[in-house]
Amino acid sequence: MSVISIRGAITVEENTSNLIIQNTKFLLNEIINKNNIKKENIISILFTATNDLDEEYPAKAARDIGLVNCSLLCLQEMNVKNSLRKCIRVLMMINSHCKQSEINHIYLKKAVDLRKDLID
Repeated sequence: MSVISIRGAITVEENTSNLIIQNTKFLLNEIINKNNIKKENIISILFTATNDLDEEYPAKAARDIGLVNCSLLCLQEMNVKNSLRKCIRVLMMINSHCKQSEINHIYLKKAVDLRKDLID
């Protein structure tokens, strides 16, 4: 096994605890399911959120779906002029037999604009 990384992002309609948790759970589950990840192989997850999302830590969603044995860290995304707002980004590190090139990075809702090169 080697360590590989998976990226993902999702936008949130409003700055509420419920929507931050709900959307982060959806993103994490999509990453896990589309990459056939066993939860015990997740090493760590870094979350960033734009500065307009401050009602909840996205990492709480990870704990809620059973990711209790990996390291989690929430950070504020760099504030760049004219950048996508109300966005949560994820960088997940996992142990895997896959090659980095075989990974499905997941961008949902308005966050698809961040990686148009990944759209089929």
